[in-house]
Amino acid sequence: MASRKSSRATGGSPSPGSKRETKHGGGKNGKKEGLSGSSFFTWFMVIALLGVWTSVAVVWFELVDYEEVLAKAKDFRYNLSEVLQGKLGIYDADGDGDFDVEDAKVLLGLKERSVPAQPTSPESEESVQPAENVESERKIADVEVEEEIQSVLHEALHSQPDADSMVDDVGAVESESYEIPALDDYVPDLEERISDPDTPDDSEVMPEDAVEHYAEDRVHEDYSEDQEPKHEKQTEAQDTGEINEDFDIAKDLSGVESKQTEDDVIIEPEESEKPVKAEDYSNDVQVGKSEKETEQDKTEKAKKKKKPKLLNKFDKTIKAELDAAEKLRKKGKVEEALRAFEALVNQYPQSPRARYGKAQSEDDLAEKMRSNEMLQQAINTYDEVVSLPNVPSDLIKLSLKREADRQQFLGRMRGSLVTLQKLVQLFPSETSFKNDLGVGYLLIGDNSNAKKVYEEVLSLAPNDGFAKVHYGFILKAENKIAESIPYLQEGLESGDPGTDDGRFYFHLGDALQRMGDKEAYKWYELGYQRGHFASVWQRSLYNVKGLKAQPWWTARETGYTELVKSLEKNWKLIRDEGLAVMDKKRSLFLPEDENLREKGDWSQFTLWQQGRKNENACKSVPKTCALLERFPEATGCRRGQIKYSIMHPGTHVWPHTGPTNCRLRMHLGLVIPKEGCRIRCAQEYRDWEEGKVLIFDDSFEHEVWQDAESYRLIFIVDVWHPELTAQQRRTLPAI
Repeated sequence: MASRKSSRATGGSPSPGSKRETKHGGGKNGKKEGLSGSSFFTWFMVIALLGVWTSVAVVWFELVDYEEVLAKAKDFRYNLSEVLQGKLGIYDADGDGDFDVEDAKVLLGLKERSVPAQPTSPESEESVQPAENVESERKIADVEVEEEIQSVLHEALHSQPDADSMVDDVGAVESESYEIPALDDYVPDLEERISDPDTPDDSEVMPEDAVEHYAEDRVHEDYSEDQEPKHEKQTEAQDTGEINEDFDIAKDLSGVESKQTEDDVIIEPEESEKPVKAEDYSNDVQVGKSEKETEQDKTEKAKKKKKPKLLNKFDKTIKAELDAAEKLRKKGKVEEALRAFEALVNQYPQSPRARYGKAQSEDDLAEKMRSNEMLQQAINTYDEVVSLPNVPSDLIKLSLKREADRQQFLGRMRGSLVTLQKLVQLFPSETSFKNDLGVGYLLIGDNSNAKKVYEEVLSLAPNDGFAKVHYGFILKAENKIAESIPYLQEGLESGDPGTDDGRFYFHLGDALQRMGDKEAYKWYELGYQRGHFASVWQRSLYNVKGLKAQPWWTARETGYTELVKSLEKNWKLIRDEGLAVMDKKRSLFLPEDENLREKGDWSQFTLWQQGRKNENACKSVPKTCALLERFPEATGCRRGQIKYSIMHPGTHVWPHTGPTNCRLRMHLGLVIPKEGCRIRCAQEYRDWEEGKVLIFDDSFEHEVWQDAESYRLIFIVDVWHPELTAQQRRTLPAI
């Protein structure tokens, strides 16, 4: 540099060096005002390294807008599935025919896309310093930059979440923990094994099983016009007339002309329609597992948290596309998600995960549209998933479980049972699937096969609480009261999933009552605290929120004063027609066979049931039926009956409750002995009188004694609860 300065100072002819000096910042009087060549290179290196490390920092501290990065990647035709397959040639960004570090710089935004080289001017050539030490420094810097970019690229390509553990892909469907068996043994013949022709008798009516009828909220619900979708709990709004029921009663049950008793059959639902506020029971020691959990319990809990594996090897290569479609579904863009999954199925017909996503989208769309047809399509697609080759075990489980659930929702109980049988055949060691199969048998009234299933489960897992409560439930249905108690009690105490159900508190308490054990009310109290009952005394399971609740009512309180007056005014007419039937057509009075009697003789003759008139029965009592036609609150009560009831001496009816809080029950005395007959509702006792109406809410516990010397004949009229709206009376499912 000194020689350049001296030559300029002496005024000699300019040399090449002096030209460069002038160009880069020489000044008057020999003073340097710009940057030297080496200084330029130093700043160039500082800026380059700052750029690299800034890029590293951006990636490391997750400051990148990944949506923008993905958009850029799309512009460059950057396809992750291609990268995972090692096909990187298409990402050649600089035109040199292969993918290298320079191409990576372009993709990461560290370098502009290359353009055809332009001829360099002499001036630009002069700006490059020819010194060997400068070139070596530049090579070292390039190596460092290359290493940094390779590191960033490697991290970018391998920082995707584990393809095996797609939590979002599960579609919010919980999966139990499994030791996944190898599919290779049964995949070749899986399609043959899981063919599921829907049997013609899917809609077969469930036989009544006395008081122990098993009806779940999933039974024969569909997207009919009068029903709301049942995936979400409905909320009550009395002023708008919206229904607050959490579920519908099986339509199968509505068609059964059953032998109704004086106080009706209790139909056990899975949960109450009335979501009663539950008190805090977290510190309750009566129910739940012991404080010292075994290692096995902890292992089981850990297993249940295990994420299901839904991708086979091929699906891992299209994970990005699957994730994009699933993201649409999770955002509620159901139609777009369905189109995306349909496109994937068309493009990759052997992809189990794509087809499962299509089934989920159809399922979601069915709920949105309230379409039974779309739901059936989803059911078919779930079934298609398991017929594909190389389906992960967890995906088979999720598909078949959801298929069975949706079949039950549509009332396809037999088809659901076939699906559950497949699950048990494919995964024989999974007791949870056996438990579901037992429920499937109960839903079609096949208690015998259900009992065998739960006996098998308990032989494999003696402490399975779910199996215990259901086994106890079946024993009680067989009137094996004492035997049922330990199974119901231990099952509830286990705290296992599926055991905290109002039916099991109800039946355990009932069994204890029949054995004379005062512990019954402890379980009723606990059932109330856990939100299954409206109170210890009011234990109906099909309820509407917010209705006035009291055991005994007056005619004025009900608002049905005209009906009460008409009944009391015409009581002799009603009595005489009833007595004529007893004399001439005694066979029309059917004995109570619902397991509500401890002892005695009790029969009834039904005129209306579930809002439907029995035309043949009314031919025998035409005047009585004509009288009642004027009162739709009674004849239109689809949750009640109108009937004669005769009870002979020596009869005792166990304490019990009716199934719903949606009705009130009127008893008109027709033939009443002077003493020995009484009824208790909650904690208050009443006596019948001839020609007078008693009104009570039979969702409260009640009990009857007939200790007179002659028979007692009454006329029972059920009416809608007066606080139900017209909309609710039209749409509440029948009981």
